Amino acid sequence: MVVLNKIYTRTGDDGDTALGNGARVAKHSMRVTAYGTTDELNAIVGLARLHVSPEMDAQLARVQNDLFDMGADLCTPDMEKDAEREYPPLRMADSQTKRLENEIDAMNARLEPLRSFILPGGSAASAYLHQCRTVARRAERHLVYLATMESVNPAAVKYLNRLSDWFFVAARIANDDGKSDVLWVPGANRD
Repeated sequence: MVVLNKIYTRTGDDGDTALGNGARVAKHSMRVTAYGTTDELNAIVGLARLHVSPEMDAQLARVQNDLFDMGADLCTPDMEKDAEREYPPLRMADSQTKRLENEIDAMNARLEPLRSFILPGGSAASAYLHQCRTVARRAERHLVYLATMESVNPAAVKYLNRLSDWFFVAARIANDDGKSDVLWVPGANRD
């Protein structure tokens, strides 16, 4: 259980922060950048939820919880030491990615195949979901880069990769099942 009775601690005033294992690292470390970007994504998902159907709102609520799981996973390095810890850290699981895949398949079944690239926009919900997609891709890039330096849960990388696909398909659903998608017109503004 989490209890937050004091919001500020002053422990980060010198530019460092604590990880889940108690280690102190610079706030600009790649690990903090990776989980900070998932937190940013979670905030944008909250904005998207204000504009979507009740069914998609429930799906996005699950995504938000998954993103908190991701933050818990990413803030605790050294996965190889998990078995030694008094309290095993929360780690992303392949079942979370599988749920996204099932939801993508169900949403995609409602859509006509794309014959053009689409531009972010159409409805407010779609625009926010496209913003979620791009921030998910950024979070994924940070996580993949972090994995070149230290251990990262492969399930977390897979989840972010699939999540950006989920947001793309959800953005089309939010555009009247793709009927209101804004199509890219190559070279439309050339003289």
